[in-house]
Amino acid sequence: MADLAHNITLVGAGTIGLSFAALHLTKNPSCRVSIYDTRPDLQAYVKQHLPGYLIDADHDACVARLIFANDLQDAVKEASVVQEQGPENADFKVSIWPQIEQHAPADAIFWSSTSGIPASVQSAQMHDPSRLVVVHPYNPPHIMPLLEVVPSSQTSQMVVDRTLSYWRALGRTPVIIKKECTGFVANRLAFALFREACSLVSQGVVDVKDLDEIVQASMGPRWSVAGPFKSYHAGGGEGGLASFMEKIGGTVQECWEASEEEVRKGAITVGGVWQGDVCRQTDEAYSVVDSAERDEKTRKVLAAVGRT
Repeated sequence: MADLAHNITLVGAGTIGLSFAALHLTKNPSCRVSIYDTRPDLQAYVKQHLPGYLIDADHDACVARLIFANDLQDAVKEASVVQEQGPENADFKVSIWPQIEQHAPADAIFWSSTSGIPASVQSAQMHDPSRLVVVHPYNPPHIMPLLEVVPSSQTSQMVVDRTLSYWRALGRTPVIIKKECTGFVANRLAFALFREACSLVSQGVVDVKDLDEIVQASMGPRWSVAGPFKSYHAGGGEGGLASFMEKIGGTVQECWEASEEEVRKGAITVGGVWQGDVCRQTDEAYSVVDSAERDEKTRKVLAAVGRT
């Protein structure tokens, strides 16, 4: 296990924070996890909700390595890693990192679980921005293997190397994003498909539930074993992706052009007129989703493809 694994401080105990707490405690039996959050009922809240994340784990052994910190200084003073899951707000993140930096050990490294605020923005007021890197999970991180590691131009290679080493030791799939961009990569891909889905539903081409069935019965299982490039490379036969594009590139281009035109025509923007109907259909189709059932099925898929 990597040297940095022994004292981990989590700043923020929402759903992502608790999921990460469970991940560290179950996959890294040598670590202690300190949790800092401003909510007054922190201990009661964590003790109530954390067990739901401790899948197939020794609950008592995990909880015995859990520490609750009363203030930020106490939380980070012995940390080898500080991992932040605070509000998705740039002002908050810009203000908290200098405080963490002031009180954490000089060799501690810093991770932010942000969904889209780059390290170059968050580190604006830090004395040493080389210590900070974004580690963006795919929710929920105690189940999903992916972690997007997004350094800024000032993040040190040592911090990147230690980060990759730690997550690989825990059996996760950390991937370096070479250039900061809005939303990073996983969300860009997911939201592109989501926008197309919203467009098709709003046009009356398909309803919400049938669109989900299409994804679950086609791209879902296919992409769990081969991403889009590998899939279409295989689809081209001996000629690979180049052959695939030669054979059906015209259809690909027509789909891209139709998508762009229909998205513009349908005003598929957040808050647009389409949104109410799509949300209504989704609520009628699913009401309240059983996330525990979803997560259990996801675990079985990941186990089947060797990504647990």
